[in-house]
Amino acid sequence: MKITRPGDTPSGKGPADYFTGTVRLDPLFSAEEPGRVSGASVTFEPGARTAWHTHPAGQTLIVTAGFGRVQREGGPIEEIRPGDIVWFPAGEKHWHGAAPEVAMTHIAIQEAIDGSPVTWLEKVTDEQYEG
Repeated sequence: MKITRPGDTPSGKGPADYFTGTVRLDPLFSAEEPGRVSGASVTFEPGARTAWHTHPAGQTLIVTAGFGRVQREGGPIEEIRPGDIVWFPAGEKHWHGAAPEVAMTHIAIQEAIDGSPVTWLEKVTDEQYEG
C-alpha cells in the first residue's frame, strides 16, 4: 500500500513547448510497475491551453472547476464545465484548455504505452483557439 498526501509532489509549470499561457501541473499519482496509469490536476489560466497531442491509450479528463474548451481534430470546439467527463480515444488528435475569460481545472488520467503517455504535436494557434 502507498499513501500519497497533498504536498508530497511539488507543483510544476506547464512547459512552454507543450502549453500556451500559464498552466500549473499538480501530479496526483503514477502507477508503479506493472501499472501504467497516471493522473494530474491541471489548472489553466484564462486563454491557456495545451498544444495538439495524442495519447497511445486514450485520455480521460474530469473537469473540477471553471470553464474550458476541448477540440478533436476536425470537430467543433466544445465547452466544458465542472462535472463534465471527457474521453479521447487512443490516437485521437486533440487539445484542451481554459475559456478565454475564465480559468479551468481538470484531472487528466492516461496510460503509458512503451513508457510514453503522450505524443506532443504543434501548438494550437490563436485562430484555432478562437474558432
